Parts: sequence; structure tokens; C-alpha cells
Amino acid sequence: MQGNKTGLTPRFAFGPQKFVCAGGLPYTRPVASGEMNMKLRYLLAALCACPVLAQAEIYKSVDENGHVTYSSAPIKGGKKIILEPLPTMVPPARAGSPEGFPKVDGATQKGRDDTRRKILQDELDAEEKLLEEARLNLREGEEKPEVYRGKDGRTYRNVAKYEGKVKTLKEQVDLHQKNIEALRTELSKLK
Repeated sequence: MQGNKTGLTPRFAFGPQKFVCAGGLPYTRPVASGEMNMKLRYLLAALCACPVLAQAEIYKSVDENGHVTYSSAPIKGGKKIILEPLPTMVPPARAGSPEGFPKVDGATQKGRDDTRRKILQDELDAEEKLLEEARLNLREGEEKPEVYRGKDGRTYRNVAKYEGKVKTLKEQVDLHQKNIEALRTELSKLK
């Protein structure tokens, strides 16, 4: 880092550096990227040293009035306190099967998994068929508007009834889609 006109080298200056030239007039010099990089390294090193400072010695002093004073520097009449390290928590042991709990061998478990997979696949196939039926019902429901005959014998559209019917049919389609998604998720979790 280059010195300024006064010959002093500033330390840990971030951003533009301010100097006073020989005539007493202030001027500013931008910091070069290499200088900023070096300053960040110094800052990082200082931050890494902080945990060492956290383990400083502690002194305790009690005056004639009973006031207790703690300090990180030795105090006249004070005593050094030795602190025991805080206990660390041991992770709990993994819960195994209770004593006497029946164990299942690999072949039996594989058979159970295969049965579960078949049940889930059958449910998935049934839901896919129900989804196709629900989509067909929705298309038909959207194509057939609800109508009624007025007292004058003319035919009118019942918009509220039509919208209610279409909403119910869309909810059925959504329900079957969610069921299919859940079944596929369960199938993907099987080994």
C-alpha cells in the first residue's frame, strides 16, 4: 500500500481514503481492489482469533460493602475463578426394538413390501380410471348448460346451477389428481 503525502500509511480503511495534502487541503483516494482484499484477510484473521479471546481468565473481587466485581484483568484483592467447562450433551442412543419384540427376516419383509407395492399399484390404477371418468363427466357437464322453462313456456339458462355443477365436477378431478400424486409418492418411497 502506498503512503500518502504525509508519509503515513492508514490501516483498515474501507472505501475511499481521506488524506490531508501538504497545503492542508483534504483529498480522497479510492482504495484499490488488492488493498481491499488484503484488508478483508486481516479482518477475517481477527474474527478467527475471537474464540481464543472468549477463553480469558476471570477474576472476582468483593469489596467491604459486599459489591461483587468480575474482571478479565487481575484485580487487587481479587481471586482467579476457575470455571469448569460446560457439559456437552451426548446424543441419545438410537432407539432399537424393545426387548422381546419379534424380528422379521429379510425374505418376510420383502414379501410384505411386495404386497404393499401391489396394493398401492392397484389403488393407483383405480384412481387413474376414476380420474378419466371425472374428466369425462366434467367435459359433458361443461357442454350441457342447465336450463329451465319459464311460466311463459320459454327455455332459460340457469347459470348459478350450471356453475355449481361445474365447480363440483372440477373438485372431483382435483381430488383424483391429488390421490394419484400421493399414491405415486408412496410407491417411490418403497425399496
